[in-house]
Amino acid sequence: MTSQRTYHHGDLRRAVLTAALDIIATEGPSALSLRDLARRAGVSHAAPAHHFKDRAGLLTAIAAEGYDLLATTLTEAPDLRERGVHYVRFAIAHPAHFQVMFQPDLYHRDDPDLLAAKSRTSAALRAGIEARSPSEDADLMGVAAWSIAHGFATLLLSHNLERTMGDGDPEEVFRALTRLTFRAS
Repeated sequence: MTSQRTYHHGDLRRAVLTAALDIIATEGPSALSLRDLARRAGVSHAAPAHHFKDRAGLLTAIAAEGYDLLATTLTEAPDLRERGVHYVRFAIAHPAHFQVMFQPDLYHRDDPDLLAAKSRTSAALRAGIEARSPSEDADLMGVAAWSIAHGFATLLLSHNLERTMGDGDPEEVFRALTRLTFRAS
């Protein structure tokens, strides 16, 4: 006679997302498997598929959540420079989201929730740019601002700035970087 264990998980979707974020933060997105996540959550191997369908669906949910978090973070900043600081702050606080968000080959690019979250993030960045420079160059300024913040955050997370920054606060180092970059000549 076999015993059948019944299991009820209060919020399996959140538990799987949290476990996936932990794995991504320590081992990277390539280490993810729905079967392993199910084992970690103590549920059947098919249970996560009810929420995410497949691995790409899980990564899509992570990317959409990341873009939502980033949009919120950006809208809390008073100006363009501080939006860059908030971008770096987001990357430090949510490194797993950050890794997934900018690897569109990992997820379903056409997912409606993802597209809506990306649109909110773009609007938050655009609002900071238009407040500073409402001109036809706003798109190029947006690319420049994003490139600086994203490049700095990526270098920071990949430990490529340790010698340069020392014990410096990443937010203050970023502010100094932007002051140097945009100093009037």
